[in-house]
Amino acid sequence: MSTTRNCLITSVMGCAGLLLAGVTLAQELPDWSGVWQMQGGTIFDAATKTGEGGTTAPGVREHPPYNAEYEARYQANLALRDAGAFPDPNTTCGLPSGFPRMMNLPNVYEFAVTDKQVWIIAENGPNILRIYTDREHPAPGDMWPTFTGDSVGHWEGETLVFDTLSLHSSASGNTILDRTGLIHSDAVHITSRLGINADGLMELVMTLEDDKALTAPWVVTKRYRRLEEGARAYDYACNENNRNPVDPVTGWTYTTDTEGNIIDKNPGQ
Repeated sequence: MSTTRNCLITSVMGCAGLLLAGVTLAQELPDWSGVWQMQGGTIFDAATKTGEGGTTAPGVREHPPYNAEYEARYQANLALRDAGAFPDPNTTCGLPSGFPRMMNLPNVYEFAVTDKQVWIIAENGPNILRIYTDREHPAPGDMWPTFTGDSVGHWEGETLVFDTLSLHSSASGNTILDRTGLIHSDAVHITSRLGINADGLMELVMTLEDDKALTAPWVVTKRYRRLEEGARAYDYACNENNRNPVDPVTGWTYTTDTEGNIIDKNPGQ
C-alpha cells in the first residue's frame, strides 16, 4: 500500500510520521561553501621531504615507498630537475593537472556538494574532480585512463570517503605528482577521506596503493583554508601568459619576452 494511501487511512499525526521518517533517512550534507586555498608549498608529500627549498630546488626530494624500479625512475627525474630539464607536462599549458596533482596547486578551490555527487573545482583549469555518491565504479571494460579517473564515494558523517581508479600513468607523459618528478603507474588506486578538521581546515587524506610502483600504501595529507566570506574564484589558463611556446614542427620550446619576441633559438637551426 502506498504512503499516500496510508495517509488517508491513518491519523494526521501518523501521516506526518511517515513523511518525517523519509526525511531523516536522507544524508545531511555539510557546508563546504566558499573559496579554499591550499596551505603550504607544492611538495606533494611534505611529511617525507628532505632537502631545503621547494620542488625545483636541487637536493629536495620525497620518500614514497617505491620499489627499486620506480625509485630508479624517480632518481632519473630528480637528476633532470636538478639540471633544469625536467619535462613537466603542465608547461605545455594544454594538459590538466589531473588527480591527485590538482589538489596540490597554489591556487584556490570550490566544493559543490549535492545528494548525488560532489565536485572539486580548481581555479587552475580545466581541473574538475567529480565524485559520484549514488553509484559504483563502471565495469573494468567500461573504464579507460583519464586525467581525473573515476571516483565514487560515500559519507561517513560529514567526511566524504571516495575511491579513485583508472588514472593516466606518469609513463604516458601526461601526469606527475609534483615538480620533483614524483610519479605513479597506471595501476594506482587512491582512497581519500575529505572533511573539515578540528582546526576548521579542509583536510584531504589520500592513501595511494600501486602494485607496480609501491611496496606499501603511501599516505599523503593536504590541507586547505577557507578564505574570507565573499571571496571569489575566477578561472584562468596559463596560455594567457605563456612565454614558452612550442614549435609545432621541431618540438623545440622557445622563451619569449613580454612583447612576444623569441629570445632564444633552437640549437638545431
